[in-house]
Amino acid sequence: MDRARVIIFDTTLRDGEQSPGCSMNVQEKLRLAQQLDRLGVDVIEAGFPIASDGDFEAVKSISASLRRPVIAALARASMGDVDRAWQALQGAAHPRIHVFLATSDIHLKYKRGSAANSVCSRRWTPFATPSHCAPTLNSLPKTPLAPTSPFSARSSKRSSPPGATTVNIPDTVGYSMPEEYGQLIRTLYEKVAGIDEVTISTHCTTILVLAVANSLAGVQRGARQIECTINGIVSAPVTLLSKRSSWRCAYGGSVCV
Repeated sequence: MDRARVIIFDTTLRDGEQSPGCSMNVQEKLRLAQQLDRLGVDVIEAGFPIASDGDFEAVKSISASLRRPVIAALARASMGDVDRAWQALQGAAHPRIHVFLATSDIHLKYKRGSAANSVCSRRWTPFATPSHCAPTLNSLPKTPLAPTSPFSARSSKRSSPPGATTVNIPDTVGYSMPEEYGQLIRTLYEKVAGIDEVTISTHCTTILVLAVANSLAGVQRGARQIECTINGIVSAPVTLLSKRSSWRCAYGGSVCV
């Protein structure tokens, strides 16, 4: 892995589209995806195929149209979601499935009805994907303010599907400070065996307008992918960061080494 390179993962077409007034049809998504390709974005998250027929068609159209970037589709940790995402990505030159599984206390208790240990030991065999499709795991930390949480460390790696190449560490509620988020990334490298075999990705929300700062703090501590949106267009309360971070990584020198 090239530790000096920072991958730009743009989710304007998926998470950014949830911002009020930013909903797009298939042709609008394709047009924006073409612009992101011209910009040189590494990974374009084109949609959430199981969410709607429109999202499915958008991912399918973008996959067939763009040949340079990686095209990603979002999926929950369920066979139906993964199958639908893979169907939409069939025409992609470089497909990726972005799998997410909530692991916070609130999600576990009220949404999943699961215990922490059951999530960490979850069997991913039913979600196996073709070997040339690189799934990523969006692993939600227990809380962004508990970077030393043993469960945060365990869930980040052990709940990943086999063959995952990227582990995504979100600040889901958006109130972490840069030093806290940076420490969380550092803690993962210190406590999780084998974590250096995958790419750690940031996914920071901007409730307190700190998403760019938090993402760069993550990069300084070893993260090598940033999830972001054009101009920071986002849904509320789950929001993402501005493209400013990508330019800071490109021209800021010391932040990327």
